[in-house]
Amino acid sequence: MSKAGKLYIVPTPIGNLEDMTFRGVRILKESELILAEDTRISSRLLEHYGIRNKLASHHKFNEHGTVKTISAQIEAGINIALISDAGTPGISDPGFLLVRTCLENGIDVECLPGATAFIPALVNSGFPTDRFVFEGFLPQKKGRQKRLTALADEKRTMVFYESPFRLVKLLHQMISVFGPERKCCVSRELTKIFEENVRDSLAKVTAHFEKNTPRGEIVIVVEGKPKEKEEEETER
Repeated sequence: MSKAGKLYIVPTPIGNLEDMTFRGVRILKESELILAEDTRISSRLLEHYGIRNKLASHHKFNEHGTVKTISAQIEAGINIALISDAGTPGISDPGFLLVRTCLENGIDVECLPGATAFIPALVNSGFPTDRFVFEGFLPQKKGRQKRLTALADEKRTMVFYESPFRLVKLLHQMISVFGPERKCCVSRELTKIFEENVRDSLAKVTAHFEKNTPRGEIVIVVEGKPKEKEEEETER
């Protein structure tokens, strides 16, 4: 009986190509097949590092229909690497279904450490990082306001992803739930030449992006609900 292969989850740079790890490059070169969210985008990265292995599409529109076939290939002895357009697969990107299917079938899964947008944004924000809530992308329509309302009393730092086209609208929704004075930090184009981190109250950050149209990938970090004076006195 042939030895089964392994699924490798390989993070890729969120902007700056120098953020690719040596190990990540080696794994991609050694894998018989690389699954990419968008082969056109990933081809540029692979070409930059001289990686010419077979490339196939694996995205949210086809993953439900292909995970069993892919896991069967790995069981047959093929080592497969999964990458996304940017960052770590499975974090607001395809990956979870394939990982779960492989684990359910006794297939080894190894996730390499590497780039993901919310960690530098969280650290850059200056808000507490010991405990935080990662919300990713909120529902675009139904359920968005409900989810924000559920976070109204959240005391931990909150992290969100958003499209630049919906950023201002989301900031206004946050003002209605968290209040205009709640502190936040909006990070965009992280690791790229035009990286920007705007830190201030929700009201002032909203005003900034109403005057300056946002572009690029967006991460919003919002401070948790401030402690009441009674709570602070009790902790003392």
